[in-house]
Amino acid sequence: MTIKIGFVMDPIETVKPHKDTTFAMMLEAQKRQWSIYSITQPDLYIENADPRASAKIITVADTTNYYHEQDQLDISLTELDIIIMRKDPPFDNEYLYATYILELAEKKQVLVLNKPQSLRDFNEKIAVNWFPQCCVPSMVTSNPTQIKSFIKKHHDIILKPLDKMGGQEIFRITEQDKNTNVIIESITRNASQKIMIQQYIPKILDGDKRILIINGKPVPYAYARIPASGETRANLATGGRGIGVKLTERDQWICQQLGDTLKTKGLIFVGIDVIGDYLTEINVTSPTCARELDALYDINICGDFMDSIEQSLQQLSVNK
Repeated sequence: MTIKIGFVMDPIETVKPHKDTTFAMMLEAQKRQWSIYSITQPDLYIENADPRASAKIITVADTTNYYHEQDQLDISLTELDIIIMRKDPPFDNEYLYATYILELAEKKQVLVLNKPQSLRDFNEKIAVNWFPQCCVPSMVTSNPTQIKSFIKKHHDIILKPLDKMGGQEIFRITEQDKNTNVIIESITRNASQKIMIQQYIPKILDGDKRILIINGKPVPYAYARIPASGETRANLATGGRGIGVKLTERDQWICQQLGDTLKTKGLIFVGIDVIGDYLTEINVTSPTCARELDALYDINICGDFMDSIEQSLQQLSVNK
């Protein structure tokens, strides 16, 4: 029986296949002769307690014409064996509602990764607080007085929203910054929205390392994103450049601190960000850089991921 795998993602026509990790997952699934279903967030719905979607059945190719639509069907999600949730942030209400729908499918014995409840529970910025031994001083607040106190104590800080990605709305503030008030007002929406504040890590100039963790185990190489000249943010979306690096002993230690918790929570494909010796984010929604690392080191990260999925499917079948 052919395995049916659905990907909840941004529209397939917007994908940049040469660097898109979801696309790499699709290529690997097709290599295993699995049927691939592409689903966008608006395609998901519930009818009479049945989680459903309008899904495109597609084939993919690592060429300019990288996908072909074979059919479009209205299906129950229970017809799928696996659903991979890879919708990019923002983590807004629509994203939240999508996790509820996927959780209904999970309840009906569909393997959903990453686990919908954990996608809700494990905010990519706040989650680092589960592992304070790995982190620089930080704070989550919307209170301007508390933020200014943190600046006074730590002198040089980073402020970031809790629901964005790709370097959006990230600011660096020092004690001498004359724009402190307006930046705080802007990013907290006038003290109405909590943000993450972290001590600035000068080692960012050596790169913000993306480390991929599959089923609790790290890939042995990281993709270090180097900020462009004059830029605080290292994100590729903001002009950073990427280089491959081998994991250090400290990187391995950080991954060990996280591994069991991630695995227990059903967070099977995760990308953590490490600057210098410190964990800064835990990306669980749609972590990237698999294609870049595969090309640099002749490895197959999504192959390891699909191997892990096959083991989970076998276990799910035993438990039915």
